Amino acid sequence: MALPTFVDQVTLDIAAGRGGNGVASVHREKFKPLGGPDGGNGGPGGSVVLRVDSSVTTLVDYHHQPRRRAGHGGHGAGGHRNGHHGEDLVLPVPDGTVVTEGGTVLADLVGEGTEMVIAAGGRGGLGNAALASSKRKAPGFALLGEPGEERQVVLELKVVADIGLVGFPSAGKSSLIAALSRARPKIADYPFTTLVPNLGVVVAGDVTFTVADVPGLIEGASDGKGLGHDFLRHVERCAAIVHVVDTASLESDRDPVRDLEVIERELARYGGLEDRPRLVVLNKVDLPDGSDLADIVEADVRALGHPVLRVSALTGEGLRPLSFAMAEIVAAARAAEPAAEPTRIVIRPSVAGSGADFTIKQTGEGWRVRGDKPERWVRQTDFSNDEAVGFLADRLNRLGVEERLVKLGAVEGDAVLIGHPDNAVVFDFKPGMDAGEQNLGRRGEDSRFSEQRPAAVRRRAIDEAFAGREPHEARADIALRLAEQGIVLDAAEEADYLRGDAGRADWESAWDEDDPGVDPEQGDDEQGDDEQGDDEQGDDEVEVTWASDLEPRS
Repeated sequence: MALPTFVDQVTLDIAAGRGGNGVASVHREKFKPLGGPDGGNGGPGGSVVLRVDSSVTTLVDYHHQPRRRAGHGGHGAGGHRNGHHGEDLVLPVPDGTVVTEGGTVLADLVGEGTEMVIAAGGRGGLGNAALASSKRKAPGFALLGEPGEERQVVLELKVVADIGLVGFPSAGKSSLIAALSRARPKIADYPFTTLVPNLGVVVAGDVTFTVADVPGLIEGASDGKGLGHDFLRHVERCAAIVHVVDTASLESDRDPVRDLEVIERELARYGGLEDRPRLVVLNKVDLPDGSDLADIVEADVRALGHPVLRVSALTGEGLRPLSFAMAEIVAAARAAEPAAEPTRIVIRPSVAGSGADFTIKQTGEGWRVRGDKPERWVRQTDFSNDEAVGFLADRLNRLGVEERLVKLGAVEGDAVLIGHPDNAVVFDFKPGMDAGEQNLGRRGEDSRFSEQRPAAVRRRAIDEAFAGREPHEARADIALRLAEQGIVLDAAEEADYLRGDAGRADWESAWDEDDPGVDPEQGDDEQGDDEQGDDEQGDDEVEVTWASDLEPRS
């Protein structure tokens, strides 16, 4: 079986690369006990790009290999090392390629170098260094990379030409384009020799234009007969249509006027071509029968309102007037086109929490939350890590998800689904009295960074006492006096505290005497033990403790 050499329509399955995962790591170096988080970010996935390339004239490569994938992004690493970018996949397409998806036109690629990002690569996940903040100083988690876009699109080639030659098979269209230009199409004396469009460049005076030789049309082409739809699509972009009429046909039932009417009827039924200028070319007048028949039908053709030219592709008779007549039409069409104005792009970002970032609808399964932000955040979350779940809770609460659910009438125990129905994450709704980091206890914070750690308390106490010191007292004397009074720990007791030894209990008892309502390991806004509800989890279920206490079902 012969392989196709010209393909003007293909279905393409494409997938962009997945973003790399961020990494959670802590800087470790000698003499630097508090190195802090240094996890790098994941690299973005590669995108799939369609680019017009004038050297490409067919979609045959995608007919043989319809599935294309871009490169994945690299994972992050410790030491603030980010993952590498996934390699973009650039797919060259012919000039005039139309991209559709589900019947909707996504792009019409015309002009050398025109590009379209048909599938964007996934974002890389943030490492814990990027997630650190004044409240979450040492995150023990990182974000996952997002998957790249996957699409199934149809590429349809519509030849870009100024003039389209149409007519019945064997009317001499290929011979005419070969005589007018340097194109060398296949020419033979049988119908349907031309099965693919041929393009030729014609120069007439100071006007240069392209001519397309459209394969032969027959009656019923607009209904798909004889591959009519495949041929007619290549006429859509032409500025003018030239009817090539055979005046020396050997078929006894052929009439040039009737042939012209049939082609016009098929063009009208196809639609969108009624306003294109027409020229009628009476071809093969070098033959005696052709010249005689041209004399008979020329008046009838002019009566239809079309300019008529008599030519011979073989001898070259009438080709120069024909080329200048076509150039005149092309020049007029180009002059009538409005000048392209640069498009002004205005970006108006929506305010988080305004309600524009997500929607909530009640369904038979519960409450479904849809929106780019919440769905993206869910995809980025590692649900095996409690701190990551807490971070997701913070983000959703700041977005206003819980507040909106309460206003819509959601009650405790209702199912809340976030994401597409096929892969939604399901939670049980448990509204809290407040929202955000206070309820979450700022998971991911290292107690060594807390402002309530003994070293920080001792430093502040010494600073306060230093202003009222005795003249002979130095900072060391003040520190010793405060330690003897039990206000601060000495160096040995502080070391015991950090190791969890007995000195820690003495310190906590002394703290409770001053302010029994505050735990020395918690900030002023972290209250109670019940706010750390997700620190101890079972093996079979991941409990999400956030503002609304949404818990994933097993």
